[in-house]
Amino acid sequence: MKKWYCRALFVLSLIFVSGCMNEGDMGEKIETQVVEETMNSSIKVDPELDLSSGETKSIIIEFKTKPAKVAVLEAKTQGVELTLESAKEEVEKSHREFEKELYLFLEKNEVEYHILHRYKTAFNGVSMELPANEIKRLMGSAVISKIYRNKELQLEPPIQPSNRME
Repeated sequence: MKKWYCRALFVLSLIFVSGCMNEGDMGEKIETQVVEETMNSSIKVDPELDLSSGETKSIIIEFKTKPAKVAVLEAKTQGVELTLESAKEEVEKSHREFEKELYLFLEKNEVEYHILHRYKTAFNGVSMELPANEIKRLMGSAVISKIYRNKELQLEPPIQPSNRME
């Protein structure tokens, strides 16, 4: 139950962060700042990440390839037939490609990093730690869609109705 709750909290936080970045003028300013900082890459980077810091940061990387079940549902809405097996293979392929890119962008340049977790079901990507000023090396990736700062969010529990009659 605790694992399910953590996963649900993680997905909700990603939805919240994505929604915050797309609202009005603020979203446009953030996107402009991100584009400048990431050498005009198509990868969106959380503006809270200080990319000039040498401090090790924990980040969450979202891949362009959707999780298998999501990809199947999206394909169905577009009238395209996609099997769950082929969608799962695309997810696996994105992880293999990312591993190759890690070698090219980080290992080859002797950048120390640690993969903390690989996500494939509700979210397709990884969480990892690396120096913040080395995140820019990932901007040439063909696999990555977004890079988020890994942070814990607290959700307020819903207000329970009172049992008292007034």
